[in-house]
Amino acid sequence: MKVAARRNDTTGLRVCRKQSGPAAAAHYAGQLQQVERPLAAMAASYPNESTSARHAHRRDQFILQTAGVTSMMTERGHFVVPPGHGLWIPAGVAHQSRAWGEVEIQTIYVTPDRIRNAPATCRLIKVSALVEALMEEAVHMPTRYDPEGRDGRLVDFLLDEIGRMPEVSLHVQVPPDPRLAAICEAVLVDPSSDLTLDEWADRCQLSRRTLTRLFRRETGQSFAAWRQRVRLLEALARLGAGEAVTCVALDVGYESPSAFAAMFKRELGAAPRQYLRWADPEVVMR
Repeated sequence: MKVAARRNDTTGLRVCRKQSGPAAAAHYAGQLQQVERPLAAMAASYPNESTSARHAHRRDQFILQTAGVTSMMTERGHFVVPPGHGLWIPAGVAHQSRAWGEVEIQTIYVTPDRIRNAPATCRLIKVSALVEALMEEAVHMPTRYDPEGRDGRLVDFLLDEIGRMPEVSLHVQVPPDPRLAAICEAVLVDPSSDLTLDEWADRCQLSRRTLTRLFRRETGQSFAAWRQRVRLLEALARLGAGEAVTCVALDVGYESPSAFAAMFKRELGAAPRQYLRWADPEVVMR
């Protein structure tokens, strides 16, 4: 375990710049739940393809992605978090992550109800340069910071700013209906699957009409639109891991890179090489 310590404080916890790997990060995150302050913070790194066990925290959590891409799975949704974005996870929500590429994050744990109008469900946001700078400060504060001093004011400012950031729709919902959930889980495992709605309906012993109605009611989307979003998220994660655009396009079910690029631009407003300007240019241009 590689841990860079800044200094000790009176809790006995080291003020760490970074926890390396899922096990070290999980252990330290557990310790941070006990800190007697409204906010506790840490930075962590994860190697490509590393995963976390399914878990939940007693505190609300906000994760800022600074490098690589993270997939986050919850019981009711699947999120992809690229650099420059953050994911809010309410206390008690079980989640599991996967690293795509060499991942770097900064994360804070906040006592419940500390943020005014905090989301009751997971929420992905696009963060500002100001939030990024405040998070960098937060991960270097002592765990027993002075709530009435500079650090306390910084915490208040950071939490206010997080609450103002715009939401981003890089996620799909997983319906509570077990029949629909089974379909969704199968597509999440294999986004390139080209099984038709009729074939899925037959497997679930439902009529096409009933499946169509249930799917739209529980996800707010048609099955075709939901599957396209899954393919987009899978592609975004794999591109973040350094895979070539052409390979990703074919693997997630598109007949050509141009068809994939058109879908990508339609959904995200930019071609892959533009949207992923934080990635290795040599990878993105292939």
